[in-house]
Amino acid sequence: MPKIPVNIKPSSTRSEIVVPDVTPGVVVAYASRDRHALLAKLRYNRIIDIFTGLTCYSLQSCLITSVTGVGRVEIDKIYTGVDKHGAHYVLSVQSAGQRDKIELVQIERNAAMCRAKFLKLKCRLIAAQLLADDLVALFACEIADGAIRVIEERHYRLTHSMGCPRRSYR
Repeated sequence: MPKIPVNIKPSSTRSEIVVPDVTPGVVVAYASRDRHALLAKLRYNRIIDIFTGLTCYSLQSCLITSVTGVGRVEIDKIYTGVDKHGAHYVLSVQSAGQRDKIELVQIERNAAMCRAKFLKLKCRLIAAQLLADDLVALFACEIADGAIRVIEERHYRLTHSMGCPRRSYR
């Protein structure tokens, strides 16, 4: 019988999508290398929007609640989103710093919270891992046959130089 993984591990063979880093300098200067710094980078650079193709809005950080039949649920970040047809979404984001792991049980609890508290919204389950100061892995997850499955993984490289020539506007 195959062993069921308990956490999500980023692939080392993924290509990187380059995104201009627009995180404010004052945030970069004082941010640590933990999941909270990752959440700031995701928000300032609109990486959740890019990853999902939705227009996303930050709703709440560090939500701690309880769900009947599940118990205590902690979600790092909640976004609401709208697609090009006007459908509304709730996006739960579970984050991990460079030394942390994304555990599947946390994503299962996030899904339970979305079903219980946001009945009318479509739920998107997202996990984010800070791989380096300027490299982020995002995972889209779903529940299939009672188990969490990763349906998409992308890596984003935040850069201050897009490789474009500088222009003079004189």
